[in-house]
Amino acid sequence: MIPEKLLEILKTDGVVAIATLGKDGPHMVNTWNSYIRVSEQGRLLIPAGYMHKTEQNITHNPEVLITLGSSKVQGLHGAGAGFLIKGQAEFVTSGPDFETLKSKFSWLRATLAVTIDSATQTW
Repeated sequence: MIPEKLLEILKTDGVVAIATLGKDGPHMVNTWNSYIRVSEQGRLLIPAGYMHKTEQNITHNPEVLITLGSSKVQGLHGAGAGFLIKGQAEFVTSGPDFETLKSKFSWLRATLAVTIDSATQTW
């Protein structure tokens, strides 16, 4: 289950960092909070226009770390809230998770679908 505070953050502006680990070591990419959608199954759906290195890494190791936040959402100690998400990812190029994002982002080539293992509020 996705925490309500995380859903609130996803409705605001903010940067998302996605970390993967491949044969060549760690790699990071960014996207925007407002680009992420949540599937009916509770997976995070992230549009991928490029993310080729991320896709290579996930083929090698599906574990991802994601951080995101917003200064506009009340956090643990005042203004600003953020989360560290640990999960399992896959790139999807057909089916409902892909179509959900393709209808919103004509430029995407795939959907990065993340099954959340844990979502910890960090601030």
